[in-house]
Amino acid sequence: MSRYRLDPAAEQAVGMEEHCGHARFVWNLAVEQQSWWTPGRGNAPNHAERCRQLTEARAEFEWLRVGSQTVQQQALRDFDQAMRNFFNGSHRRPTFRKRGRSEGFQIVGKNARVETLNRKWSRCWIPKVGWVRFRVSRTIPDFRSYRVTRDRAGRWHVAFAVAPDPIPAPGTGEVGEVVGVDRGVAVSAALSTGELLSCPTLRPKEAERLRRLQRRLAKATRGSNRRGRLRTRIARVKVREVDRRKDWVEKTSTDLARRFDVIRVEDLRITNMTRSARGTVDQPGRNVRQKAGLNRGILANGWGLLARRLEQKAPGRVEKIPAAYTSQCCSSCGHVAPGNRESQAVFRCVACGHTANADVNAACNIAAGRAVTARGGAVTAAPANREPQHSAPPLVGV
Repeated sequence: MSRYRLDPAAEQAVGMEEHCGHARFVWNLAVEQQSWWTPGRGNAPNHAERCRQLTEARAEFEWLRVGSQTVQQQALRDFDQAMRNFFNGSHRRPTFRKRGRSEGFQIVGKNARVETLNRKWSRCWIPKVGWVRFRVSRTIPDFRSYRVTRDRAGRWHVAFAVAPDPIPAPGTGEVGEVVGVDRGVAVSAALSTGELLSCPTLRPKEAERLRRLQRRLAKATRGSNRRGRLRTRIARVKVREVDRRKDWVEKTSTDLARRFDVIRVEDLRITNMTRSARGTVDQPGRNVRQKAGLNRGILANGWGLLARRLEQKAPGRVEKIPAAYTSQCCSSCGHVAPGNRESQAVFRCVACGHTANADVNAACNIAAGRAVTARGGAVTAAPANREPQHSAPPLVGV
């Protein structure tokens, strides 16, 4: 998906905000109707029935009638597609959309038009708003639709739904054609070649400003204008970190896809790994604050985004290796022991004395496809959810 920054006028921004509100309202009504459906109550309304109900609602409510029927009907089509994805098992069930989050609407068909103004600017057509120009940061791809979105920082973007062109493999046939990527928190990505890559974060002054704004937000009255302004200012700081992380992932994934024929990563279920440890009232969790900090660290390093972009840019060349004991296995002799990893950064094999950076050693195991069990045998079962670095397997050599 290619995304570009929109530059709407003040009155155009107001019109697009109304489109977002109408699309969100129609979507939430469809979610509510679907939630009432049970086998004993009959079938849920289909697309034709929802369109008929939308026509009746537009005739009754003036505020809905002044909006674009194209935008509102497309929200129903998006919901139908979301339900199909849910029943196919590829996505979760559609949920309610909240104001300020997931704001946007889609333009398809003959209404999806783009005109070039000059080398730096183009403009796209939005019903009942007109032509809105956007910055051309790269070549605009062939498209059939585009989506207009607004993030929490108040920035508008237009995204063209196109599949990215795969990056061809180098095909050198050299030893370095296979690379292992070990994703971590202290080091975002360690390569089997010895490279240590770090995802950029907020600068110290930006982090201090964020903490100061968050303290002020905690004291602000809920629903007040002051609280709304503080939330916007916080979002503008956080979006810098998000933009830097996405830029780093794009550059890193492109570089790996161009340099190596086969890219091997750990098969991690990041959704399960970043689940809260809060527990319930009856069974409260342990070390909740520490686990929350670990979750933030995992998400801040873009583990899932990096693997996803690698699969999109290098289709068929990304292999997932079970993650069990890759950090405790010696890449030189294959000995597995929890004592091999002296610290977060130091790996020293207790059997052969091999010393290396712990993350690079794990990346070498991943590159070799070496995933072992507690007794040193090859893993053939389903991949583990995480690296059990604190377990205590027997000290048995391979």
